Amino acid sequence: MGILGEIGLILAGLVVIVLAAELFTNGIEWLGQRLQLSEGVVGSVLAAVGTALPETLIPFVAVIFFGSKNGESVGIGAIAGAPFMLSTLTLGLCGLTVLLCSKSGGRPKELQINHVVIARDLRYFTAAYTIAMLAVLASPYIYVRYVIAIVLFLIYPIYVWKCFQHEGEVGETPEHLFLDRLFKCGSDKLRLIIPQIVLGLGGIIGGAFIFVDHVDDLAKDLGLPVVVLSLIITPIATELPEKINSVLWARQGKDTLALGNITGALVFQSCIPVAFGVGCTRWNLDAGTILTGIVAVVSGTIFMLLLKSNKLTAAHLTCGMLAYAVSIGSFVLVDYLDGGLEYLKPGEEAPSHHGSQAPMPTESKSIARGGSQLRYELPQPASLPHHVKLSAVEDVLKQAH
Repeated sequence: MGILGEIGLILAGLVVIVLAAELFTNGIEWLGQRLQLSEGVVGSVLAAVGTALPETLIPFVAVIFFGSKNGESVGIGAIAGAPFMLSTLTLGLCGLTVLLCSKSGGRPKELQINHVVIARDLRYFTAAYTIAMLAVLASPYIYVRYVIAIVLFLIYPIYVWKCFQHEGEVGETPEHLFLDRLFKCGSDKLRLIIPQIVLGLGGIIGGAFIFVDHVDDLAKDLGLPVVVLSLIITPIATELPEKINSVLWARQGKDTLALGNITGALVFQSCIPVAFGVGCTRWNLDAGTILTGIVAVVSGTIFMLLLKSNKLTAAHLTCGMLAYAVSIGSFVLVDYLDGGLEYLKPGEEAPSHHGSQAPMPTESKSIARGGSQLRYELPQPASLPHHVKLSAVEDVLKQAH
């Protein structure tokens, strides 16, 4: 397929995501209305878990089913990548959306948020992810890691209980449910709300799959540097559902839903997947992964303090994009100083390790198949690097075949 074909499919995937996100956000708002839930619960729990759950399956599948290859590395890369992206770039995009829409008169410039809800989310996130980063010190001690994993896992149900305990206002009545416009039986009917949410979520997953697959292919066809693909293009694409949902809500002035969708996902990602990573992998993070963790915690802490002092603005949120750019720039610089940027040739697969690390030692194997000898190489599990980007998921699946 040519470059124009790849671009066309990328745009098609993006259109599918946007349309599906409209279905999902509209359905989630009506579910909150039907159950009389506050905007904090709808954004921080229902929407956050709904959009984060599909990509959360990546580390579980990678570690459980492909651990003998480089599955553990892929799992850790996926686990650590989400909080970094959400706490910097995604919050920054929300802030940018508010600024742009307010200039066009589409919404007020001030953030219309429930400070208690968002500050609570950030408090749980920074606490849980700080514990996760400190768990690196317990990497050699498996039983200590088990205890830490249990603590992290238990934080999330406590957080959900706190969300439901908090008395917040039920959001304004949303626009008519999209499916109700077809069937004309009432927007508050669960028999329409649930199918619309499922349909929207399915569309988001399908569109994201098309988008990620062809963004990777286009990057390889253009011969972009490996670090650009693994650190910038693929992570942005895989976190696209949260970005689209939050941008749509921010555009409408529903800032508690917009930010809660992100901060709630931060709590979920720093508890459930991280607990799995700490307990079921060696959790021996490299310097790059630790750096992204520190940036995520510092970013969350700063936003939380600004919220508590009632000083958080959309301009402050956009600074998250700067933090993301500086962090990515440091990774690119490390790769460059490590011997120059490595470029992908058309059709070549991206390596599953960070550019500053040595290539993985391999063991050559051969099997008989169809009367001929098929030779292949497997990475040695004991020497696998631990900082693997989300684009390496493709490598794992292809090796499984």
